[in-house]
Amino acid sequence: MFILELTYIAPIERVDAALAEHNAWLDAHYASGIFLASGRKVPPDGGVIIAVGEDRAKIEEIVRSDPFTVAGVAEYTIAEFIASKTAAALESYRQQPAG
Repeated sequence: MFILELTYIAPIERVDAALAEHNAWLDAHYASGIFLASGRKVPPDGGVIIAVGEDRAKIEEIVRSDPFTVAGVAEYTIAEFIASKTAAALESYRQQPAG
């Protein structure tokens, strides 16, 4: 599982100009089952996405395709973790540590 943290690197007006395309990009990845939750940070200086996947390279490819990345208005930090404990609603996403 991955936590994708976006940090805006451009004025909010430029971020908002790319927002419709970014939302369409989000919708596509929700539809594919990769994204589980997302939203703006408080204060609104970026956002967070919770994503699932086995392949970090694929997640990095998805991040590079974000219209925010393409427009140069946000940068990402990607944290990968093993979701060994979850709420009942997320039970199907539980993982076992390798080894």
